[in-house]
Amino acid sequence: MPKTYQIGELARQADVPVETVRYYESLKLLPKPGRAANNYRQYTQVHLERLSFIRHCRSLDMSIDEIRQLLRVRDRPEADCAEVNAVLDEHIEHVGQKLSELQRLKRQLLALRERCQTASRGADCGILAGLAETQAIGSERPRDGHRKRSVHRD
Repeated sequence: MPKTYQIGELARQADVPVETVRYYESLKLLPKPGRAANNYRQYTQVHLERLSFIRHCRSLDMSIDEIRQLLRVRDRPEADCAEVNAVLDEHIEHVGQKLSELQRLKRQLLALRERCQTASRGADCGILAGLAETQAIGSERPRDGHRKRSVHRD
């Protein structure tokens, strides 16, 4: 009889919260588990391996769509892995873009830091003044770093 896990044990084995297991099930990234006589979900080694695979992909900052594509190929061992290569190449490009954005962000923060070399009153703080200027001209970047906010003119 193969080893089975209840959801809490599966989550512990994969080092994820129980909510994450449920979330991946709801996205159909994890197959539906069987049910025991007591109606508890019964997960198998297959679920654990798949959950670990997903977790590893997420640790590499892959999106759910990218993971879905990789799982599609993984579920068909006879399939050509060109799609896997394409997913990874696209993800590498995305990571490169993020690195460029982070370097740009670092330069902006360093420039702000240069505006206030010594402690002074908040009213005289060059950093706060610089942040106010940036906000006033509408060039701040959103936290997700994807695109600039547009400034609406009346």
